[in-house]
Amino acid sequence: MTLMRANAVSVSLGDAPVLAGLDLEIAAGEVVGLIGPNGAGKTTLLRAMAGLLPLDDGEICVQGRPLHRIDRVSLARMLAYLPQGGDSHWAVSVETLVMLGRLPHRDPWHGPSETDRAAVEQALVACDIAQFRDRPATHLSGGERTRVLLARALAGDPGLLLADEPVAGLDPGHQLDVMAKLRDLAGAGAGVVVVMHDLTLAARFCDRLALLHDKRIAAEGSPEIVLSPSTLARCYGIRAYHGSAEGNAIVVPLERVKPGPGHAST
Repeated sequence: MTLMRANAVSVSLGDAPVLAGLDLEIAAGEVVGLIGPNGAGKTTLLRAMAGLLPLDDGEICVQGRPLHRIDRVSLARMLAYLPQGGDSHWAVSVETLVMLGRLPHRDPWHGPSETDRAAVEQALVACDIAQFRDRPATHLSGGERTRVLLARALAGDPGLLLADEPVAGLDPGHQLDVMAKLRDLAGAGAGVVVVMHDLTLAARFCDRLALLHDKRIAAEGSPEIVLSPSTLARCYGIRAYHGSAEGNAIVVPLERVKPGPGHAST
């Protein structure tokens, strides 16, 4: 089932066009990785998909409904957006911050229900932050804060999660934990769109990749297809090592190359 569809989407930031005529579909049960060089428009696309940026042209639909016609409360119940480098400026407890993810599901002027509390507890455990529940959110490391904000998004039980570099700043163990959680979310029927720079994690955990380059999707499909030597050389200007370990793909950048039609991998 298609959860979201972007049709011929164009977006500008100020006077600078960032995306031009882009098409993308997100289905239930899949993790789609958005990859591409810095400045390719990955965050812009994610914010447009969350309804946070106006479109110059085209249309984005969520569950068959035009995004701009969905009221904000209904949209918040349908999708969660995890921004890059999010922060908390109030010294509320971690548990209180995670509970904010339940706001779209709560009746106005009512306290959290047992369902709300259970969802928050599940999110705290899933993101390995239950031990921080009473700590002020302003007293967290960058990696801890990232996991707390992910827990807030998960607490809302979204059918569609849009996550912008959710493993940036995390240690390797928690990177694996977060990506495994995103896979679990997709396994339960949600759609997940995740912006990534780590090509090995993208190859291992994503069902499909969309590589943004020159304002459009330059390559889309399985990780094996998108992360080909020729595509990496053309879009990133790199030569990479392609291998595997215990059945998992490994893609490690080795050197800069001049963009061209194709380069052999090591």
